[in-house]
Amino acid sequence: FYYLFGFLALVLVILVVTCAEISITLTYFQLTAEDYNWWWRSFFASASSALYVFLYSIIYFNSKLKIDKFVSVLLYFGYMSIISIIFFLLTGSVGMIAAFYFVRAIYASVKID
Repeated sequence: FYYLFGFLALVLVILVVTCAEISITLTYFQLTAEDYNWWWRSFFASASSALYVFLYSIIYFNSKLKIDKFVSVLLYFGYMSIISIIFFLLTGSVGMIAAFYFVRAIYASVKID
């Protein structure tokens, strides 16, 4: 029982670190190309993993589940849409906050004389 929550906490930490690293890396590449519109791209860079979650739920529905009733299908995809949107907002927020602190740190070290 205790191993389950420890494992889930470890996976959550790995997810947060991965989203932050991807967003920081892509923001850095964008800033080196002199494109300063990094806000939404840093959000969508890490939030795009929610698309994978939703596409995997479609594949799982077609391959493993044997649901025939329309209401059950509607409930399944309704809940998976809500979960995917929450995952989209969670990972996007982590990525954008990490990129914000990264940009703030690199521009704070620039000396303007």
